[in-house]
Amino acid sequence: MVSEKTEGNIPQHVAIIMDGNGRWARERGLPRLAGHRAGTKNLRRVIRAAADAGIKHLTFYAFSTENWNRPDEEVKGLLNLLAEFIETELQELHLEGARLLHIGHLEGLGPSLRKKVEDAIELTKNNTRIDVILAFNYGGRDEIICAVKKLIAEGTPVEEIDVERLSAAMFTAGIPDPDVVIRTSGEKRTSNFLTWQTVYSEWFFPEVYWPNFDEDDLHQVLQEYAKRDRRFGGLSKK
Repeated sequence: MVSEKTEGNIPQHVAIIMDGNGRWARERGLPRLAGHRAGTKNLRRVIRAAADAGIKHLTFYAFSTENWNRPDEEVKGLLNLLAEFIETELQELHLEGARLLHIGHLEGLGPSLRKKVEDAIELTKNNTRIDVILAFNYGGRDEIICAVKKLIAEGTPVEEIDVERLSAAMFTAGIPDPDVVIRTSGEKRTSNFLTWQTVYSEWFFPEVYWPNFDEDDLHQVLQEYAKRDRRFGGLSKK
């Protein structure tokens, strides 16, 4: 349920840095991958809560361009979890009206996993209830570089390059900038996430680890968001 305080002031786009999986596992004497698996299982709960609240776009920072530097076993485990998520959750998400999108690079994925992602995107392309955007093999700086290269390759005159042109060349073209960014676990870093798009986002840093982040935590963020005065560089409207 959306509270009366948030009704009518729901963010269009919420982006989440899913942090704290490793610490969640360590506190339970479990391997790091167990924390990542618990975090993956939490996706459905948060997606459903966001859709019920009226959020139209929900982006998850699932794997960064820098995460390839982690131990091979952990990287392999994260790739397997992406495959498991698609295999176990896709049909349910499809039935609930979710459209799956990807931002970043699919080139780093194996052929089988890449096809799973592409097939999931194709299956859900006409759904309209909520966009579930997976930032996988994604980096904010890399995205900006790719956008600039795209404009150069298209022969865009330098004097015509502006905010609108560059935004349209991003992986997120057609998706509104995030109104809200949530980083769980209490860490306060942006970690190369949506660098271009989050310049005027409202940031929240709940202390809860990602596997434990639930509907109540999301609604607390939405209630706080409803109280904030977004000025976008201008003066307060209050």
